[in-house]
Order: sequence, then C-alpha cells, then structure tokens
Amino acid sequence: MNNKWPIRWDLLLRYRLIEIIALWEGRLTTNHLCETFGIGRQQASKDINSYINDISGKNIEYDKQLKGYKPSKVFKPLLTQGTADEYLHLLHRNQDLYKSFASLDLQTTSTEVIYAPIRDISPEILRVVIQAIRNEQKISLTYVSMSSESNERRTISPHTIVFSGVRWHVRAYCDKNRSYRDFVLSRFQGIPEVVDRVTHTVIDDDLWNTYITVKIKPDPRLDKRRKAIIARDYGMSRGTLKLNLRAPLIQYTLQQLQIDPDVWKGKPNRQQIIIDNLDEIDAYLFK
Repeated sequence: MNNKWPIRWDLLLRYRLIEIIALWEGRLTTNHLCETFGIGRQQASKDINSYINDISGKNIEYDKQLKGYKPSKVFKPLLTQGTADEYLHLLHRNQDLYKSFASLDLQTTSTEVIYAPIRDISPEILRVVIQAIRNEQKISLTYVSMSSESNERRTISPHTIVFSGVRWHVRAYCDKNRSYRDFVLSRFQGIPEVVDRVTHTVIDDDLWNTYITVKIKPDPRLDKRRKAIIARDYGMSRGTLKLNLRAPLIQYTLQQLQIDPDVWKGKPNRQQIIIDNLDEIDAYLFK
C-alpha cells in the first residue's frame, strides 16, 4: 500500500466498498460503485484499477466467467475490518460508520461506542446465503442447534437476513420443520450447498408479513417524576411509545430494550419500561 499521500475521503469510501463487496459477495462490478456513489462507469473502472495498482496489489482479480472481480486467494482487508458486520450493515442500508471508519482522524469530539462481540461468520458461508436469497434457491447445510444433541442436516429456503442487535440470522422456510424459522448464521457448519429452487418464498411467510404495534410505557411502579424522565428518554408521546414491528422481530426488539415479557424482574429503576399491550402481542412472542 502506498502511504506517501493521504487518500481523499470520497475515494476512500469507494475503496472500502470495493473490499466489502468483493469479500462478501465474491463478485464486484463497476455497477456497485456507479449505483452507490452516482458516478459514471469510466470513473468506477478507474477507481477499481487504482485500488489494485495503488492499494492492494493482488487483493482482487478479474474473472471472465463471473464478468467481474473476485477476491484472490491471498485477499487481505487493508482499508476495512473484514467482518460480516460491515457488509450486513451495508446490505440493510444501516452501515455503522463508526465501526467502518474508526481509524480515520476526523478531529471530532471524543466519543466511545460499546459493541457486543461480533459473531464469527465466514465470507464463504455468507456468499452462498446471499446468492440463494437473490436467486430464490434452497440451500442444504449442517446446523448446530441449541435444542438438539447433535448437528443436523437442514434444507432451507432463505428469504431475509436479519440483525437482532446482537447476532445475525437468516429467516427461512425449513423443510424438516415445515415452517419458517430463524437460523443463526454463526451456527452454520461448513459451506452450504445450493440444491434446488425454493418452494416457499417471503410472500408465503404469513408471520413475517404481519405487522404488530407494540406499545411501550414507563414502569408504573415509578413515581411521576421518574416516569416523565423515562418517557422523554424514549421519545414517548403522552407516556407511550408505539413501535410497528414485523411479528417475528418483536422478541428481538424486546431483548434490545431489556424487557422480560413473562416476568417483570428487578427494581423499577432497572426495568424502567414495560409492555402496555402484552395481551395483544403475546401470541407473537418467542414462538
């Protein structure tokens, strides 16, 4: 890498996108840069070539069959962390700028951000899952389940990758269970294999397509002053925060908020908030 001159901010962003897409999708084209940054194909091609010549050397290589660039066998992230977190945040249009660009000296006010440990997800696994979703294909995989004594072979039809705030999982129809389930990506063993076209798509996932309003309010055990503080913390309107959520995602939102829907544990100053309409959403929790 040539460190003689600092890299311009706009060019650095494009270089980082090159690394992220090449590593996690296994195929990079000029379209990725054109669509993300609104630049022309000629500029995008120039950026890719300058990344190869000035930054990475042999990190990426052109593949005629893929009609795009792929990571080489010696690929090593130079301007990114090389974690699934970077790609998945980008995929969901919620890229975490601090994590991706923490190494830059932006001369801003000192800040410290706390993150949960990143679950280990290999690029080889994620590439297959992403391609299967886009091509509406089934995948066969070995899965480590907490509810089973041994690893099991599953055939699933994936449709959406989800970040719960703590871990990444894929929402998919499971042929074995004959229902839609959440499969934690870090529990995949080996590389999944594409086996067939899907028989169940996101359209068929009734629970996923059901939206439920969850009403959050301050714990009633708090006094009036403390209730007002909590209401302001969460931006509540008239003492209530309304969250419109996909039914399968309610449990993850409650986990982020540290709400136990079964038992209100601890002192009110620790719990702080509860569900105001538990009877309406109970059927969608932890099922």
